[in-house]
Amino acid sequence: MVIPFVYESRSTLILLTQIFIFAIFAMSYDILLGFTGIVSFGHAMFFGIGAYTTGILLQRNEPTMGLFLLSIVVGIVISAVVSYIVGLMTLRLKSHFYAMLTLAFASLFQVASEKWRTLTFGNDGFTFRIPEVLIDRTTFYLICLVLMIIIYCVLQRFTHSPMGSVLLAIRENEQRAESLGYKVLHYKIMASIISGVTACLAGSLYTTSLRFVNTSVFTMDTTLDALLMTIIGGVGTLLGPVIGAGLIEIAHHWLSGLAEKYPIFERWIIFFGIIYILAVMFFPKGIVGSIQGWKAEKRVKRGANVKQEKKIAG
Repeated sequence: MVIPFVYESRSTLILLTQIFIFAIFAMSYDILLGFTGIVSFGHAMFFGIGAYTTGILLQRNEPTMGLFLLSIVVGIVISAVVSYIVGLMTLRLKSHFYAMLTLAFASLFQVASEKWRTLTFGNDGFTFRIPEVLIDRTTFYLICLVLMIIIYCVLQRFTHSPMGSVLLAIRENEQRAESLGYKVLHYKIMASIISGVTACLAGSLYTTSLRFVNTSVFTMDTTLDALLMTIIGGVGTLLGPVIGAGLIEIAHHWLSGLAEKYPIFERWIIFFGIIYILAVMFFPKGIVGSIQGWKAEKRVKRGANVKQEKKIAG
């Protein structure tokens, strides 16, 4: 939090802001994958809805703070409705069918944003002004940081609630949860709505940080970013996606910078893939998940040693 006041670097400030934004996006994906066992290939759909809603409203009207907040609310409402409809239509399907159908819906939104040029300007995208309060990078950095902490606390509370326990039961054994009387579809749709709304907020913040939006926010690459951040950090941990977002954004920034100096790094995506492979090899459950597993093993061994000592003493 004190970095902007002790280390003045515009590029570092922008990088940290991007980390906070993508941490929110990755946490939203973890609600689906980590706590409900749902694999989605179309999560960028909600990210893009937030980005375009904020961009269009600020571009067509006087950019005030009130309008910015209104754009977030409008985006959240649209995302909630879309996630409810998509969930109602697709969540009855098995995981791989659901994943492919979500990809189809995201592609539908991408095509619509490309063709509806009078509203979205197609692939070219458009720039827009933002409220004066958000122009200062330090202020926007602090807003994103506070929002990330709030979202983490809210989602942490949600996952430890009775509904969160039901979602975990659905993830572990959907048939058993249904046999116990839980309306599985209802809980899945609720998880989808919460995840979609959170992703929408991340999209609004992302486009505000760039002051520009185009159809790239709907692409499969955006969803894959969230997926990789969640897997590398640790599925089902919430803290893991935050760490994963930091590692991936820093690696992306670092490798892109090296590409400007050394030609060998021009294909930085290859090195990025190597980093990902090494992370999965050494941390099969993600960084946070693996650390938690190691701690659990130590506790088990310590307990076994205590029992053994008691037997010997007895």
